[in-house]
Amino acid sequence: MKSLVLAEKPSVARELARVLGCTNKNKSYIEGPSYVVTWALGHLVGLAEPEDYDPKYKTWNLEDLPIMPDRMTLKPLKETSGQFKAVLQLCKRPDIGELIIATDAGREGELVARWIMELAHWKKPFKRLWISSQTDKAIKDGFASLKPGREYDRLYASAVCRAEADWLVGLNVTRALTSKHNAQLSAGRVQTPTLGMLMEREREISGFVPKPFWTVSAEFAGEGFQAAWRSEEGQDGRLWTQAEAEAVVARTKGKPAVVERLRTAERSEPHPQAYDLTELQRDANKRLGFSAKQTSNVLQRLYEQHKLVTYPRTDSRYLSSDMVPTLKGRMESIAVGPYAALARKLLRAPLAVTKRIVDDSKVSDHHAIIPTEQYVNLSALSPEERKLHELIVRRFLAMFSPPCRYDETSVVIRIGEDRFYAKGNVLKEAGWKEAYGGAQEADWSDGEDDGSGEAAADGSRGTAREAGGQLLPSLASGQSLTLKQSRFREGKTQPPARYTEAGLLSKMEKYGLGTPATRADIIEKLLASQTIDRQGNRMVPTGKGKQLIELASKELRSPELTAGWERELERIAKGQGDAKKFMAGIREKAAAWVSEVKQDATEYKPHNLSHAHCPECGKRMVEVKGKRGKSFVCQDRECGFRRAAEPALSNKRCPQCRKKMEIHTGKAGKYAQCRPCNVIEMLEDKAGGGRVNKHQQKRMVEQYSDKVSLTGGLADALKAALEGKNDKK
Repeated sequence: MKSLVLAEKPSVARELARVLGCTNKNKSYIEGPSYVVTWALGHLVGLAEPEDYDPKYKTWNLEDLPIMPDRMTLKPLKETSGQFKAVLQLCKRPDIGELIIATDAGREGELVARWIMELAHWKKPFKRLWISSQTDKAIKDGFASLKPGREYDRLYASAVCRAEADWLVGLNVTRALTSKHNAQLSAGRVQTPTLGMLMEREREISGFVPKPFWTVSAEFAGEGFQAAWRSEEGQDGRLWTQAEAEAVVARTKGKPAVVERLRTAERSEPHPQAYDLTELQRDANKRLGFSAKQTSNVLQRLYEQHKLVTYPRTDSRYLSSDMVPTLKGRMESIAVGPYAALARKLLRAPLAVTKRIVDDSKVSDHHAIIPTEQYVNLSALSPEERKLHELIVRRFLAMFSPPCRYDETSVVIRIGEDRFYAKGNVLKEAGWKEAYGGAQEADWSDGEDDGSGEAAADGSRGTAREAGGQLLPSLASGQSLTLKQSRFREGKTQPPARYTEAGLLSKMEKYGLGTPATRADIIEKLLASQTIDRQGNRMVPTGKGKQLIELASKELRSPELTAGWERELERIAKGQGDAKKFMAGIREKAAAWVSEVKQDATEYKPHNLSHAHCPECGKRMVEVKGKRGKSFVCQDRECGFRRAAEPALSNKRCPQCRKKMEIHTGKAGKYAQCRPCNVIEMLEDKAGGGRVNKHQQKRMVEQYSDKVSLTGGLADALKAALEGKNDKK
């Protein structure tokens, strides 16, 4: 008997088949002596559509909502039905004795396989391949220690709850909003609270009133350093009237300065932790300008194609203790190119494995993202693959490097009754920062600004800080200094900044919105639905997004509710939650939110109305952005007319100016127009005798030859006549 191996993608299936010795290639599977390896194409099976339950749901009507099937059913997806049928036939083969699930080792991967098994009515034994890298060694070790499939029943239950919850909430609320306001308005369990967070920030910005403040600094002659005035230690140094600042300058002018207190302490900064997916997406956004989706795509290639990194979709930043013996081999594999010197330096002694690196209690399904033992050929990587790989490698090198050590000197200088404060650092040992080029490089430690633009309640973002980062001279307590000058400077409190993608990811992680694997797709979905826009590196709600968030239920746009749902899904995956109770709550909420939409009297007004009118119904069209540029779409969803914003050019030239004419479509059909000359000419419809292509020529010659038995000469004449018509066109 053979084992049927089900992978998630053809590329992964080919690698598994190669390692397992399967060489007989077929269109939908690869067979060997002991294994038959086949694949899904992502999902082959999905939840049934509303019209599958009742044909009336093909039309979106507000009165038909909410749609709440008693039992949700599955169906093969139309676009991948061919591969599904092939997998189904393999499942029925009498020589197949067991199934090995080799889809991605996570919640979504489990769902891909189990739904196929459900529609295939799989009754034979099944096992689970659970690996965290795609190297040959990892694959062999994984097949040598397959897990019982039933161990992952709870993970499957969690995945089903997630999928059904998204269907019930997303479909019902989206249909309700779209039907009520006759516009494409999309809502969802995760995307709506994410949009809500962006809108909350937008309200903070629009409601912010700048407030002027003043700071005072002192510069000392000879020593060449500056200090900042403070009313007391811990105060931020801001004065709220210019008169107060002027008074400080006047009080200190010409007075002696004395070092009242001098304190030097050695500081130690530990190495940063390994990456999980969200932290890597944040870093790639800040350092490389990558979007979260771009990072996910590039990382997947490094994992699957190049086999250089471990499983990407992880939420852990720790390694498990059983990995410790493999760490030296991983360090040896990255000792190439620019990383060779530091890697070899670390390999001279046993690697320093700390609690910040290995902690079994903080590893769930997968450990942190680190390099594999695969040999690294940097020349085989694309520029973006190499950049992302470098982030992971340098973080790995930093993890086993000693702490960064420096002396921090803080000084308090008294001038009369006023005190000025200064700090300076002297590097003693670069430690892990050597992995990033030393102390002069930007700060790569954990917990730095994540781009979220968080601000204090009083709007203190961007205000003066204690003078720091400067080289302080050799000073002694009680030493007299010469005040060169003191001066004040005016500033204004700043509103919180709009979120970068890195900042939005941090906020989503904080509230538990989505998972590391889905957050990038949620952001892309908001961009695709025209509810948010990228302006530089910031995420900004559009006019459509601002209205949509007001139309959606206040409860749905709250991140706390969705975060609670995500926690419950995790509890279900661990066997601690109640799936039936969770789904009952989802159904109740979805019905309530549909009811709110029905009762709401708020009117939706398209924010991007153009001056163009729909040729079908006469209503004004909206201008939307797409992958192929801007286009005009009729605001009436039922009409659905669409055309490109920039009209296509025809080969027909204006008889007056000889420029190419634009192609338009009106009620009477297609026409060519020269805008400068306002010349209009109707164009013949293809079906009514327009340009005839070669295939049409052949069919016409064969058609008329059969009917009138044209001889070779007449047939040639007819063909020549048709070709002549094309030449004239």
